[in-house]
Amino acid sequence: MIMPTVMKFGGTSVADAGAFENVASIVGARIKSNPVVVVSAMSGVTDALLASTLIASEGRFNDAFSSLQNTFIRHKETAHQLLTHATANVYASRIEQAKKSIEELLRQLAVAPTEPRAIQDSVLSLGETLSSALLAEVLKERGIAATQTDARECIITDEDYGSAAPLMDQTFEATQSKLVPLVENEVIPVLGGFIGSTLQGQTTTLGRGGSDYTAAIVGAALSAREIQIWTDVTGVLTADPRVVPTAQTIERLSYGEAAELAYFGAKVLHPKTIQPAIEDCIPVRICNSRTPDEAGTLVCAQTETTPRTVKAIAHKTGVTTVQITSARMLGAYGFLRALFEVFEKHRTVVDVVTTSEVSVSLSLDDARSLPAIVEDLETLGTVRVETGRAIICVVGEGLRGTPGIAARVFSTISDINVTLISQGASSINFTFAIEEEKVKEAVGRLHCAFFETEEAFAASV
Repeated sequence: MIMPTVMKFGGTSVADAGAFENVASIVGARIKSNPVVVVSAMSGVTDALLASTLIASEGRFNDAFSSLQNTFIRHKETAHQLLTHATANVYASRIEQAKKSIEELLRQLAVAPTEPRAIQDSVLSLGETLSSALLAEVLKERGIAATQTDARECIITDEDYGSAAPLMDQTFEATQSKLVPLVENEVIPVLGGFIGSTLQGQTTTLGRGGSDYTAAIVGAALSAREIQIWTDVTGVLTADPRVVPTAQTIERLSYGEAAELAYFGAKVLHPKTIQPAIEDCIPVRICNSRTPDEAGTLVCAQTETTPRTVKAIAHKTGVTTVQITSARMLGAYGFLRALFEVFEKHRTVVDVVTTSEVSVSLSLDDARSLPAIVEDLETLGTVRVETGRAIICVVGEGLRGTPGIAARVFSTISDINVTLISQGASSINFTFAIEEEKVKEAVGRLHCAFFETEEAFAASV
């Protein structure tokens, strides 16, 4: 079986006519790698579609439908800039079909339907449907054999609308059946990311990171040689460039390092995205569609420990820390189970956890249910809540086995108060919490100490 390269292009990579041209050039230059293309909706389109469903759900159908007119015009104008007159007119007819479909769906939403989330997913799917159809036509007009493939015929999911989970056995079978013949005949399939369908054929969406997830699933199903995520940054960086302008591209990361960075704030990859790749040991490469000749970051099963050990510094703001203190913990069993049952009851994810003999400290980045959580926790012990915190995560293979890393970190930020520390739960990360207003200063200092100059690095050892 041919091992294709799965190439996923995000919304900023197909933002306008020039961006579509650029994608066509990137794909065309990589024909020999047997591409399978996954594409997001044009930038801003999914947000516009979502906003229209929210307006419609308030009973304002006319306002909801009117809000999308510029979106339809944008697609038509882009097509006319890219395609011959005849092909652009054919594509325009697809837009008219999409308009009629959206009009009917929004009308249903406006009259209190029984399945609003299912209708919303059907509306949202049209962004990827239109962008994948347009990209397929752009490729064909440039002499590249390509065809739009409906992702709903490949990605089979459960019925959890808005965040559907793929049924992997059915998805792999459907994807192979649909795409392998195209790849073998040297025809490039172009799929919309983010969307799937239930066993009954009802449209679903995969939720946050959905297009990347589609690419990873398709890559796993086809035993791809590589999954490429094309975005507007050159790979994964050593820190957030908005905080550290001198952040550098990381050449290689392990799956574990990439997952830790993504979970703790790095936006390039969502942890769920790379899971199918991890299970099948498929390399994932992060590329910049604006500088396509740069290698980007390769994420693979294993990487060597670097001389500095630390690969990157991620951070996450808007964090709340909660401390529960109780003498009942001392020598008792079942306490932690009762504590975490509270968070399960309120469907709230816990990030970082540390424990002592009589207390547990943990962090949350979703505090919407915090008042109810605190009320339940107070039956277990004394509760203290601290808001306005940030989590900093230092990541690198071999952290646990490298002496002096914690000492270097804390000596670098010795005048900044640390309120929570987690080390040892993972061999590749060292995590702590500080006041949010200090996070830029702390990340900047740490990046300087570990990355920016040999002198600074030597001084920190």
